[in-house]
Amino acid sequence: MPLRLLVTADAEQQIRKAANWWRENRPAARGLFRQELERGLDLVTTQPGIGVRALDVAIQGVRRLHLYRIHYFLYYRLLDDEAVEILALWHVRRGQGPPL
Repeated sequence: MPLRLLVTADAEQQIRKAANWWRENRPAARGLFRQELERGLDLVTTQPGIGVRALDVAIQGVRRLHLYRIHYFLYYRLLDDEAVEILALWHVRRGQGPPL
């Protein structure tokens, strides 16, 4: 059974901004962003240990999953044995991780 999914306000804003950019700039692969994000969310809620530990953040216990087809990292943490919190969606080309 999947864990409960929580999304911070910052992460929600980052997801919305990236989705809008993708829709406007990738017309040939319009649905890819949504598909890849949904796949990532499914993975972290069913297999929360799948991501690697994020070393570039101050918050302990943060992991990141590479959404390789869209070139983003999904930053998240396991809050308890029942919930996963999405902290950020961050493009891989940014020089450093999100301010977490």
